[in-house]
Amino acid sequence: MFSVLVIENNEFFRKSFTGMLKSHLPALAIEETGDGNEAIEKIGSKIPDIIFLDIRLPGKNGLELTREIKTRYPETKIGIFSNLDLPEYRATASKCGADYFLDKSSLCCAEIVALIEGCRSAKNQEPDASIIYDR
Repeated sequence: MFSVLVIENNEFFRKSFTGMLKSHLPALAIEETGDGNEAIEKIGSKIPDIIFLDIRLPGKNGLELTREIKTRYPETKIGIFSNLDLPEYRATASKCGADYFLDKSSLCCAEIVALIEGCRSAKNQEPDASIIYDR
C-alpha cells in the first residue's frame, strides 16, 4: 500500500492536510506527527513513500530531517512545507535533498493529489519487457 507521512507541528494545518488527502485519496496509508524526533521513530517502523514536512519543527527541523531521511532512504520522496516562498529556502531545501517545495499559502488540492498520483504511478511502473536493448 502506498504510504504518506505528514510531519507538521501546526495541528490545524496537519489535520486539514491529512483530511484533504483522506477525502481525495482514501486508499492511502497516512501517518502523521508534529515532532521531528517522533518522525524518525515512525519512519524506522515503516518507510513511507512520500513525506510532507514543515521546514520548522520541534526536535529536528525539516531541513535536518530531510538530510537524514534522504541519507537513509534515498527513494523516499520529500516535500517541504513553508509559509515563506523564498528563493533561498527553496535552494536550501533542494540542497538538503527535498524533491518538492510547497508554499503553504498557495497549496492546491489538485496539485497535491496529482503529485502523489505521479509518485505512486512511477513507483508501480515495471520495465517494459518488450524493449530490446542493443549491446
